[in-house]
Formats: sequence, structure tokens, C-alpha cells
Amino acid sequence: MVKTLDSHAKANFKILLLGTQMTVAGAQEVLLTQARWFHKQGYPVTAAFFYDKDGLGAAWQAAHPFPVLDLQARDPQGGPVANIFHLAGSLLRLYRLMRGEGFSVVETFTPHSDLLGIPLAWLCNVPVRVPTHHSMIEGSSRILWRMHGWLVNSRLSSCLVAVSKRVRKVAIEDEGARPERVRVILNGIEIPQLNIPVEQARRQIWDELGVPPDGSLMLTVARFTIQKGHTYLLNAIPQVLAQHPGAVFALAGEGPRKAEMRAKAEELGIAHALRFLGNRADVPELLAAADVFVMPSLWEGLPMALLEAMGMGLAVVVTEVEGVEDMIVPDENGLMVPVKDVDGITASINRLLADPAERQRLGQAARELIESEYTVDRMCAEYEKLFLEIYAKQHPKA
Repeated sequence: MVKTLDSHAKANFKILLLGTQMTVAGAQEVLLTQARWFHKQGYPVTAAFFYDKDGLGAAWQAAHPFPVLDLQARDPQGGPVANIFHLAGSLLRLYRLMRGEGFSVVETFTPHSDLLGIPLAWLCNVPVRVPTHHSMIEGSSRILWRMHGWLVNSRLSSCLVAVSKRVRKVAIEDEGARPERVRVILNGIEIPQLNIPVEQARRQIWDELGVPPDGSLMLTVARFTIQKGHTYLLNAIPQVLAQHPGAVFALAGEGPRKAEMRAKAEELGIAHALRFLGNRADVPELLAAADVFVMPSLWEGLPMALLEAMGMGLAVVVTEVEGVEDMIVPDENGLMVPVKDVDGITASINRLLADPAERQRLGQAARELIESEYTVDRMCAEYEKLFLEIYAKQHPKA
């Protein structure tokens, strides 16, 4: 039985949450969500990132009452040689931070931060060293996978946390992690709260995006990368428009393939029905305004954007990928199609647009699932329990 900590003990149980880059993506959202929860519970928390990819550092620090640090491991304007020195400097800063603060826990959130941060935490005698695994990194090599598996199996780490059963399977089968070294803790979310009534949000977003009164709004929230499968959604849109000419597809996010997707939209003759929104601060309002959420990914861990859409009561069309399989029951709380199945995406969207009652039924079931099983309190309480279990084994008299 792991005892909980009193307020005095919590004040001395310092937690460092370490990510690779400051950008708008799932792992970063989980990191900051955990940091907010542990801070509210009375734990001293520090959030740190190796570099600020999108210039978010000042805004993130202003929005949070705990330190949010940029370790400056990379200069976007610098060349490879210069960035080697930046990386070395960031590792030195991280070492000094760990030594100076005396953290009880270091949790890392990506394979790169795992491989860099966990050995440093071991070197600095941090008692609890927990790398986490959210999904495979696009374009990563098998050398990286094997290095990650070795790290998990070594004494450098306390254990690995996988965010879904499928991610655990990937860690074991593809990276060589030993099963007893991998724990599963599902992601959780805070259901977004709107500052205005839903109908008002819907009117404002529809007016902004030019959705016709008799039209409909589909939403995708994802970075423009190969992983997210935008190509297959775009290929499905002509057939959706053939049946629902007033349909509008809003794509929120940035990424290296955005220009390519714009060009493809022109090639397919569907640019008039697409809205490229960039990164948005009003995702809850977008979700409230949408009729259907579409996620055509090629692989995932446990995607935060999908959890948020379901938490807002949206009917979802998703591909059958790792993590998603654990939560979507087809025709019960969402519609699922095979990966790269353009016809399946088309048919699922058309089905939902033709049947508002079906959208409402699936959306309600989705929200009930999130409220019961995918909460922030459940997720963070499981991490807290894990941290205290590991710490207690090393300090039985503490």
C-alpha cells in the first residue's frame, strides 16, 4: 500500500517534466496538463523543453504558475555544427538544473527527451526516472527504436509508461522492451469549457468560415505530417461534396506538408470547400461548431485531439490505428475505417451528414466514455501512484 504525501512532504517532492520541443502537439499537451494537475496538488513542478520550435515559450510561461523552461538546444537559424554546441549547452543546463533542484521525479515525453533526459537523471541520482511512449516518431530509424528499448530495459530508467495497449505492444515487439518494464497509463483530458453558449460559438465559427446555412462543418485538428493522413481525407472530399455540396472541411494545424495539401486541394478542385486554419487558440469553439470530427491518421498513440472531440460530444470518423482501437467501438461511440481507406472515409462522413440523430447518438456515447474513463484526474492519479511506488521502494523508511 503506497501512502499519500502530506502537504509538507509534497513540498519536498519535486517533479521535472521534460519534453523535446515547444510546439502544439499531443505529447506537449499531456506534459502541460500533468504539470497543471501536480501543481494544483501541491507538488513543486518544473516543465522544461529542449528547444522552442514555434516561439511559444513566453506565452506558455505567462499562462502557467510554475517554471516553463527553454533549454535552448537548437537555434532555428543555426547550422548543424552550431546546433551541436547548442545541444551540448542545453545538456549542461539540464544537468545543473537537476543537480541544483534535487528532483524526486523526472518524467520524459518523447523518445529523444527519453534518451537525453533519463541518463542525465540517473547521473544526478534522481530516484524516479520515467520515460513515456506516446507513439512512433515519423521517419525515425530502427536504431532509435533499439536505443529506446535498451534504455527502457536498463537500470537508467525506472520503467516505461505507454499511453495505450497498442503502444505498449510496439515498445515490446519493435523496440525490444521487456514486458515487465512497460506500464500502461491512458491519456486523459479536461473537457474544454466554452466562454460563450454553444449556439453562439457555432454561429460565430460558421460566419467566420463561410459555412452556408444549409451546409455542414467537418473538422480535423492535426499537424500536417504524413502520419496524420490528410491526403486520404482530401481524396474523399470530392465524393462527399457530390452528395453534400454545402459541406465545409476545416483543417486546424501547421506542419511541413501544409503547402502540399493546399496544392492537392487545388488539383482536386475542392479548395472552395477547404479552410486551412493554422494553429488556433479556440479549438473548443471549433469543436462546438463542428458536425463531424475526422481523424484519418496512419498511426497514433492515444491522440489528444480525438479525446477532446469526443469529450465535446462530437461524432467521430477515425482510422483503425493503435490506441484508437482501444477506445472506439464501431457504431457505438464512433465510426472506424481501415487505414488509407478513402471509400470508407467517404461513406462514413456521408452517413453521418445524412443522419443528424445518428450523429447525436454517437456523440453522446463518445462524451460518456471520456467522462468515465479518460479524465485528467484518473490519468494523473495513476502517474502519482506510480511515482510514489517507485520512490517508496528506494526509500522504504521515508
